[in-house]
Amino acid sequence: MKHKYILGTLLCAVTSLVQAGNNALDEVVVTASRSEQHLNQTLQSTSVITQRDILESGATDVPSLLRNLAGVEVAQTGGIGSQSSLFLRGTNSTHTLVLLDGVRISAATTGATAIDQLMLDQVERIEVVRGNVSSLYGSEAIGGVVQIFTKRGSGAPAATVSAGYGSHATRRASAAFGGEINGATFHLGVSRLASDGISAINTTLAPSANPDSDGFDNTSVSARAGYAFNDNHRVEASVFRSLGKLQTDNAFGLPTDYDESDANLSKWSLATSNRLLEGWESRVNFAQGMDDLVSRSNGLKTSAYKTVSDQLAWQNTLNIGEQGILLIAVERLKQRVSSTTTFSADARSTNSLLAGYSADYGVHQVQVNVRQDRYSDFGSANTGLLGYGLRIGESLRMTATISTAFKAPTFNDMYYPLSWGYQGNPNLKPERASNLELGAHYGQGEVYVDGSLFQNRIRDLIAINSTFTTVENLDEALIEGVELVYGVKHDVLEIENAVTLQSPRNVKTGAILSRRAQTMNTLTVARRFDSGRVGFEWRSSGERKDGANTLVAYDVINLSVQWKLTPNFGLNARVDNLFGQDYMLVHQYNTLGRTVFVGLNYQQ
Repeated sequence: MKHKYILGTLLCAVTSLVQAGNNALDEVVVTASRSEQHLNQTLQSTSVITQRDILESGATDVPSLLRNLAGVEVAQTGGIGSQSSLFLRGTNSTHTLVLLDGVRISAATTGATAIDQLMLDQVERIEVVRGNVSSLYGSEAIGGVVQIFTKRGSGAPAATVSAGYGSHATRRASAAFGGEINGATFHLGVSRLASDGISAINTTLAPSANPDSDGFDNTSVSARAGYAFNDNHRVEASVFRSLGKLQTDNAFGLPTDYDESDANLSKWSLATSNRLLEGWESRVNFAQGMDDLVSRSNGLKTSAYKTVSDQLAWQNTLNIGEQGILLIAVERLKQRVSSTTTFSADARSTNSLLAGYSADYGVHQVQVNVRQDRYSDFGSANTGLLGYGLRIGESLRMTATISTAFKAPTFNDMYYPLSWGYQGNPNLKPERASNLELGAHYGQGEVYVDGSLFQNRIRDLIAINSTFTTVENLDEALIEGVELVYGVKHDVLEIENAVTLQSPRNVKTGAILSRRAQTMNTLTVARRFDSGRVGFEWRSSGERKDGANTLVAYDVINLSVQWKLTPNFGLNARVDNLFGQDYMLVHQYNTLGRTVFVGLNYQQ
């Protein structure tokens, strides 16, 4: 398979001969340090997906976009809206922290975030930071952080409307209105997606499962409003809600069984930003995230799990001299669980304190972060990060970071009631990780190259014990790998080749971790014209283990087209899995196969 990576890199090298003058590496990001900095100044490996990227991709949901990034794998149990697991740099699916406008929306019972319920019509941009950043965000950031930003108003008030139709009777429509008036910004958006879907279960491998198509429909709403009293004081409020209904299959059920689930994902937040003194920016954010899942079989409710996460954060950013920034923040998180399962505890709270310092001394860059999280149930977890960057000339930077991270035990891990001889373990310790990363980053004009060599050691992994009676801190994982991203950002031509070679292993057994590939490659090519754009994606993955089963390697080619019909109307089309390759991301579960979607957009 290595010839594919060589071919992609050579293709990028040839296209870099095109001369232009538009450097896209000055994109401003906030997730890598919790303060604004340019993308080409971050010490952590960071990717950003802009609004332009989202619109031009023609993709429907968040998992579809994330798959194209270096180090990212998504395992999905069926079509759109089906349960998705996110693996970042070979870590577990619960080792990536997902934030929606800075708000946690994960389920405290499983520790997972329902990214499959996040449709792109409400999303403005996505920032992905790879590597341990618990010293900034606390639990779950062992593999990194994915922060999703919903749309906000800017510019003159305007409306947008879109609608489309595609394979499996997939229907999609959205409308939004937003802008800025006299210091006030606002945005209101609503979207609807429905699809007849496919049979999630492969009935050749699970003959007893229901062979009917498993549909999905989702209604999402987002609203955001802000007002700047003056240059020093601003207030902002936002709400988001996603209501999804998914038909599912049970591999151990009967062909006549009809299973479905309702997923309700929401958040609201109220924030104030104030410049208290020259060089002192203070932000207070009060927010709530919710994950609510109800499952039914043959019309009868079988389970319900609801997590409500109340969050309060006060962050202060102080400019100390021309080069340095001091970050000090305090946070409180309270999680409450209500369920058809009677957990031995249904709430816990976390108080956190963090401090950071970042500075740019000419050719030298420094970032230091420390954090303490005090949990009401298992105690404290301390984390830290030390990063250094060295500029060599105007185009090349060398970086090095060393960091620690942790993941708190979930409610399922600690408080699950005795059932069939199995129960949770309230004496669990958090999973802990240490990460070392070396990087080289080159950017000259429209050409950029990012290389990262990383090692992540995770200890005290929570696993079922040998008697299958409870869970304990048993396992240890070692993940070593290299990422190489080579790209060209040009007004007319864009090309990026992202290669990931990794070894995610269980230290005790030597086995490759489940559902994770050792080789991945994504090549994207886009050509712009005065009236449109044509895009090409080639995504390749090596074989993966799923328990005792082997998931075969696959190559998928996708195409996208945007065409401007008038100054206000545009046409977009997307073809996924052009050659209809048959592959699985999870054993026994089908993928969509070849799909086509065509849409019409109106921009006021």
